[in-house]
Amino acid sequence: MPIRACAVSNKPDTGAPLIEKQPAAAAGTPGYLAADDWARVVRHAPLVAIDLIVQRADGAILLGRRLNEPARGCWFVPGGAIRKGETLDTAFTRIAHDELGLNLARRDATLLGIYEHFYAQNFAGDPGYGTHYVVLAHRLSLTHAQTLPRVQHSDYRWLSPDELLDAPDVHEHCKAYVRS
Repeated sequence: MPIRACAVSNKPDTGAPLIEKQPAAAAGTPGYLAADDWARVVRHAPLVAIDLIVQRADGAILLGRRLNEPARGCWFVPGGAIRKGETLDTAFTRIAHDELGLNLARRDATLLGIYEHFYAQNFAGDPGYGTHYVVLAHRLSLTHAQTLPRVQHSDYRWLSPDELLDAPDVHEHCKAYVRS
C-alpha cells in the first residue's frame, strides 16, 4: 500500500545552516537521462537506490528537506538512484559525493537492509503513475562537519532517533530506518 507524503510543518527550522549551493547534474553526464526518458523508466520499472543514514557520535541522524518529488517538502535522508552500468561501489561513492559532498566508499558504511518505497507521486508531477524504489539503506558515521550540497535538499538538520520518530514532517520511510 502506498504511503502518503508526510505533512509539512510551517514552523521555521532553527538549526544552524550547514549548506552551500552546488550545480545540479547536467545532460551528458554518464547515466543521466533526459526528463522524458526518465519518466518512461519511472512509469514502467522500479528504481534501485541507495539511501544514506548518516549518524553523528551522539546518535543524531542527518535529514534534508526534499526539493523534488516524490516526497517534496518532507525531511528525508540523503540518497539517490543507481544508474545503469554503475557498480554498487561506484554508485555509493557518487551518491555520497552528490548528496553529502564527501568522497566515501561503500566499505565505510554498513548495509542496514533492503526496503521498498512506494509513492503516489513521480518526479515530474505527471498524473497516472507513481514511483517505486528498491532501496539499499546504508548506515554510516560522520566524524567531522562539512558543507552539504543543496542540489536535492533546501535545508538540513540533525534529529535524535526519538525526535525523528515524533516529527510529523519526517517521511515515514525514514522513520522505518530508525525502527529497524
